[in-house]
Amino acid sequence: MEENEKKACTFICARDTYDGAIPPFILAINARRLGMEATIFFTFMGLNVIRKGGAKRCKFIPPGFIGAIPGMASMATKMMKKKMDAAGIPSLEELIEMAQLEGVKFVACKMTVDMMELKESDFIDGVSIQTAEEYLKHAINCQINMFI
Repeated sequence: MEENEKKACTFICARDTYDGAIPPFILAINARRLGMEATIFFTFMGLNVIRKGGAKRCKFIPPGFIGAIPGMASMATKMMKKKMDAAGIPSLEELIEMAQLEGVKFVACKMTVDMMELKESDFIDGVSIQTAEEYLKHAINCQINMFI
């Protein structure tokens, strides 16, 4: 790599839960602040994070509690939001906005978009749709690629 060549990273978001969605945004924002190019590739349920109004519907699902107790996800999400607020951590909606302002690229997986019968207008502004092949052509030149 040339010294003046820009470093780049990608993060794959495949879940629409707090533990699946927040880390890619935190890492991508920090990568941009370090001068790197940053892309988040959204696939499967992760697509819901970048759908219009989708971030507001994301929940915190405690491990082992999926469906065990009715209302547990809502209660756990409220508790997590309070903890995040007390720690000064931005909300998921704020992280999305921050990432957009920092220049993080948002890419939706075309296969999943087609499978879920979605269209470009279903997503927030600035989302591009790419095939897995297009993503891999970019990722192969990145220094960091993470599936979160």
